[in-house]
Amino acid sequence: MRARIIIVEDEPDLRDAVAEYLAANGYEVETASNAAEARPMLEGGVFHLAILDIAMPGEDGLSLGRWLRSLRPTGIIYATAAGTALDRIVGLELGADDYVVKPYELRELLARVRSVLRRVPEPVAAKAEARPAPRRSIQFGPHRVDLDSRRVTGPGGVPIELAKSEFDVLEIFVTRANRLLTRSVISGAIGLGEDPESSRAVDIRVMRLRKKIEADPSNPRFLRTVRGEGYIFSLSAGDETGS
Repeated sequence: MRARIIIVEDEPDLRDAVAEYLAANGYEVETASNAAEARPMLEGGVFHLAILDIAMPGEDGLSLGRWLRSLRPTGIIYATAAGTALDRIVGLELGADDYVVKPYELRELLARVRSVLRRVPEPVAAKAEARPAPRRSIQFGPHRVDLDSRRVTGPGGVPIELAKSEFDVLEIFVTRANRLLTRSVISGAIGLGEDPESSRAVDIRVMRLRKKIEADPSNPRFLRTVRGEGYIFSLSAGDETGS
């Protein structure tokens, strides 16, 4: 069986060039221009490897990759623009097997594809009679976060509307609860980079998130500031003073 690869990339010229090159080297290749287009393809088919652009309109490649890993053990190579902190993202174990920095040589990509394919297990199609995988949800205080549907509910199950950027930050916190996260780590994990503007963007997202999940945003009980360090998230409201 030839290895099947899906390329999710919003730049059409690059997407077509990569697909043509990999097909010429013996792989079965399919393409999608964004995550919304890719999701039904990934649900309905079995792929050995996914090459995912991180910065795409709508759902980004990191979110798509996390969802894909929950579906089945597919190899993942992330493509990122030069200067982003993907090494930090990989270090946070968000699911990458490898990554390439744009602009990249097609021969370099091919070498990385071959390397990843040697390590990933043979994919198995989901059986029709198999039970669906349990939904990934996390409770904190009276709130519940459904990581699969990207929904948050508050007391009494009332939905809390979060912008995509706010949910991305919340997901980083709830999946790394009770750990000190610096602004640069948070910024890298959501693909913002490491410059001062990115740190300010993190602070703004945290401020907006607190207004939606904290009873008293000025005295937060879940999402607390560690002065001079960063933030720490508790799944149960602690007694410590936050700011």
